[in-house]
Amino acid sequence: MDKYQVLSRRYRPLVFSEVIGQETIVKTLKNALNTKKIPHAFLFSGIRGTGKTTTARIFARALNCKEGIVTDPCNVCENCIQQLEGRTLDIFEIDGASNTSVNDVRMLKENTRFLPSQLRYKVYIIDEVHMLSNEAFNALLKTLEEPPAYVIFILATTEPQKIPETVLSRCIRLNFKRVEAGEIFAYLARVLDKENISYDDSALHMISRQADGSVRDALSILELILAYGADRVSENDVVSLLGLLSKDKILSFLRALGEKNIRQIFELSSMVKDEGGNFFDFSE
Repeated sequence: MDKYQVLSRRYRPLVFSEVIGQETIVKTLKNALNTKKIPHAFLFSGIRGTGKTTTARIFARALNCKEGIVTDPCNVCENCIQQLEGRTLDIFEIDGASNTSVNDVRMLKENTRFLPSQLRYKVYIIDEVHMLSNEAFNALLKTLEEPPAYVIFILATTEPQKIPETVLSRCIRLNFKRVEAGEIFAYLARVLDKENISYDDSALHMISRQADGSVRDALSILELILAYGADRVSENDVVSLLGLLSKDKILSFLRALGEKNIRQIFELSSMVKDEGGNFFDFSE
């Protein structure tokens, strides 16, 4: 039996053109690849689910593609396949939250001394880098100042303000913005079309707003809705599962406010509370 893959993995972008809502960053990285002027350290910052790690992986494959340093990886050559399947010894994805100690960074530094075993570059992608200890940052600093020519660092964080200025000053910083709700809506529609699942436009608009700029969160919400009603994504299901307010309730509440109908306002407020709704959703 084939193992089920969640939507966020199944539809993870494989080339830069599939990255949503980060056109400026994509252009910057492709220009660097095109001119072969590759900085030795990047800092990708932004809220969760906006494509930081995904973009880092695409960039690593573009650096190491068999075709040379390219503006988009081919994803079919031996080098690309090894990276996609996690079989290469030259791409390191490190979780900063669980590798916080100075000893972890010292081991990393020691590893950078050796030439790549298979690829053109060794690429170190350190996720949630702000979780490193001060001692670990100090140990990393020297390597960031003078890394070997074959080493590229990509630091990713949701909290750049926690990173020491000495580290920030040695990185090219790229800020991943929140993805606009309209772009998320169009993306979700494409995903559901590929899955041959019908949907209400109003339901996708609700999910897009609830995701608050995070594509991964949008896909996670969509996964929840599909688990509840697998054959269709309906507005009623989204309202029910996410504890949102339907348009009818919002209009009724606004009408009661306009008419200063205190009794109806209290009745609607009580109904929303009983259903687990959120009064902040009126602002949507």
